[in-house]
Amino acid sequence: MNIVVVGLSHKTASVDIRERLSIPEVKMESSLAHLMAYPHIEEVGIISTCNRLEIYAVIKETEAGVTEITQFLSEISHINLIELRRHLFVLLHQDAIRHLLRVAAGLESLVLGEGQILAQVKHTHKLAQQYNSIGRLLDRLFKQALTAGKRVRSETSIGTGAVSISSAAVELAHLKLENISSASVSIVGAGKMARLLVQHLLAKGVVDIKIVNRSTRRAEELASQFPGAPLVFVPFEQMLPTIVECDLVFTSTAATEPILNRSHLEGLSITEMILIDISVPRNVHSDVQDLLNVRSFNVDDLKAVVAQNQQSRRKIAQEAEALLEEEVAAFETWWHSLDTVPTISCLRTKMEEIRTQELEKALSRLGSEFAGKHQDVIETLTRSIVNKILHEPTVQLRAQRDIETRKLCLQTLQTLFDIDPERQYT
Repeated sequence: MNIVVVGLSHKTASVDIRERLSIPEVKMESSLAHLMAYPHIEEVGIISTCNRLEIYAVIKETEAGVTEITQFLSEISHINLIELRRHLFVLLHQDAIRHLLRVAAGLESLVLGEGQILAQVKHTHKLAQQYNSIGRLLDRLFKQALTAGKRVRSETSIGTGAVSISSAAVELAHLKLENISSASVSIVGAGKMARLLVQHLLAKGVVDIKIVNRSTRRAEELASQFPGAPLVFVPFEQMLPTIVECDLVFTSTAATEPILNRSHLEGLSITEMILIDISVPRNVHSDVQDLLNVRSFNVDDLKAVVAQNQQSRRKIAQEAEALLEEEVAAFETWWHSLDTVPTISCLRTKMEEIRTQELEKALSRLGSEFAGKHQDVIETLTRSIVNKILHEPTVQLRAQRDIETRKLCLQTLQTLFDIDPERQYT
């Protein structure tokens, strides 16, 4: 068995490629089932965000498993394999393990140290559990990644003052507008990204913010998090007449197709508008760039803003790397300890057989009246003795990091106690 990750990110693919490979949550169950149907894939989990699509899998045979995952990506994106491979990365075993831990810690994010990715990794784990696509290996790996991400945030200052995609978008708007505080602003969407947009806009002194959303409830929930803030809810049906009156428009919805394109805007009386789309798939079609009074930006345009913040965070990231290596080693130790399970199980089975046989002999000698009164106590006593005898050897065996030393210990146990795990447990 091997762990592999096949995917692409803002480092390897532009937004137009990433949006074609984005997997919305409504399609996650069928996507996981599709992947699990391949003969060489044993476990699988999918991280799909605006900046990455990564498929983590436990596979029986490396080349065949990677081929199956690549074929799946080609099918869902309708991108031929030759073109698709230009944008994909493939990482195996320890590199795949390390990569997931780096992702959870925010070290692979467009915005170094951004906090949202940890929640997204947690959600990936939850969905994979819900749809029964992960087993012992990936379940433990995702838990290790979540532990690593939390540890990096608590033991380093990487999360202090870290910008998010939303704050980078607001910074971009600040650069493009002479006075953002006096701008009239619309936000299309009312999810987590929209909440962060509101937070950063208020920090810039913006006093005219309209929330355009399909769901009144979601918009009200967003407004409730900012009591007293200048937020106005606008039904989605009124989006066009609302945004045409705004200087600045952010889009952040889960729509799988553009909700704004040139045909929507070209007949409107627009003096000057800045459109910043932070969704993947994109909410704003690229053809709006042809309009005279509209300046349009997407997540890929945030890189220049983010770069200004990155250099000061590099040293902090190096501290995080050292912590992650400890977490990688911890997972590796656990994984290698699985080799000991069959031998330990055999040994425990043999000890239990001996315990049971000797207990029966002892109880028969003690007589039925005494045995009936004290059998539970004697049973507990003998189980406790066996468990205590086996505890230390079991712990030491699992703790052996050196593969050859562990193999030698296993062989010694098998010889001394005359046990054969392959014969009994295959």
